[in-house]
Amino acid sequence: MNFDKDLDARGLNCPLPILRAKKALTDMQSGQVLRIISTDPGSVKDFQAFCKQTGNELLSQAEAGKEFTFFMKRK
Repeated sequence: MNFDKDLDARGLNCPLPILRAKKALTDMQSGQVLRIISTDPGSVKDFQAFCKQTGNELLSQAEAGKEFTFFMKRK
């Protein structure tokens, strides 16, 4: 999947991946896609809730090994 900005949140625990994603999204245009890579298992539910609350779209999420990859579209 194509993305406009990349966020490496590996090694960070809740709530840091969400906070970093929120900050990254503020610098992006509507419709642009942010890729987030995280190692925090709690980030799966966190990003789902974050998107519901903010109106951003969670395009996909995947797990490979102990890494979680999310693609989020800015509203």
